[in-house]
Amino acid sequence: MKVWSKVQLKDQNREVELISKSLTNYLYSYGPIMDIVRKYQIDEKDKKELDQFMSNKIAGLLMLYLAKDTQRINDILNKYHIPDRNYGNLTPEVEVYLNK
Repeated sequence: MKVWSKVQLKDQNREVELISKSLTNYLYSYGPIMDIVRKYQIDEKDKKELDQFMSNKIAGLLMLYLAKDTQRINDILNKYHIPDRNYGNLTPEVEVYLNK
């Protein structure tokens, strides 16, 4: 019987760590979450815990991607695909340097 469970990967990869921390800041830390942190007076310890959670999740996805483990990636996508969530229409967005 298969059971859904959290697994911590033992492999360490310096590039994955760097990318994961950078993506956490890009995707999560500097955006609406900062307004929420201020509004609800979330302390630095709790904010650090949220950032660590995000970094760990991103690092796990990157490690699966590098390992070409499409089965586990698909399992995650299938488990967390919630069609009733109200995200609205998505607009792909990136931040880049532009020559002016």
